[in-house]
Amino acid sequence: MTDTFDPRALATRLHGLHQAVRQEATSTFAVPADLHQAMEAQNLLAAADGISSNAWKVTVSQQGQAVTAPLYPYVEALSGADIPWHPGLKFETEIAVRLGKDLPVRSGTPYSRADVVEAIATVHLGAELLVSAIKESGSVSFLLFLADRLGNSGYVLGPQLDKGAVDTAGGTPLTVIHAGRTIYDGPAQHPRGDVLTWLVDYANDGLRPETSLKSGALITTGTLSGAVELPEPGEIDILLGGDRLRFSVSKD
Repeated sequence: MTDTFDPRALATRLHGLHQAVRQEATSTFAVPADLHQAMEAQNLLAAADGISSNAWKVTVSQQGQAVTAPLYPYVEALSGADIPWHPGLKFETEIAVRLGKDLPVRSGTPYSRADVVEAIATVHLGAELLVSAIKESGSVSFLLFLADRLGNSGYVLGPQLDKGAVDTAGGTPLTVIHAGRTIYDGPAQHPRGDVLTWLVDYANDGLRPETSLKSGALITTGTLSGAVELPEPGEIDILLGGDRLRFSVSKD
């Protein structure tokens, strides 16, 4: 569309679509022109959603730009958590890390992977739920998808893992059962091989907010199972090696 971009109008529309559990085509939106506009709309959407948790997802655009979005609703639970189910809801098994020290924006020597690992206090098994208000998600406009919090619609933080899981997660046996049906059974595989790739990229982004990547922040690092659609409500049981996370997705 050629309308002048209004980040507040986009945030209001996205919020309304999520509330109504509806999706619209990319062509019906005024699309952000750049990363700044997309993040401005995302921040306004987060405010409308009342998000206050310090939990984030990190990924990169097709052009290699590292980006983040807040996780919401966000639940910390070893078991018994409940996340709303909506038509089109997708699921991803992920590794999450909690920082034990700040990673301030650097203008000189970039952060190495070892620097990032040293800043991590704990590592966890987690599960992300996704459904976007945009029918095509990010396949037509990544910036519009970024404004829509990268499609996040929930996150369950599970048990603490050995810190070495950031090095060994790839290839670990992973089984996911939903509503009594196995939806993933194979080795855990991150899209970039290394679960910390996108976090290291973001740490080295000179344009990220000064308030980002502070001690205590929880960052989920990308799927180990691909994105699997959940056609119905039901319990999810994740087994990664010898670690387990159980929770449910249910209708409101």
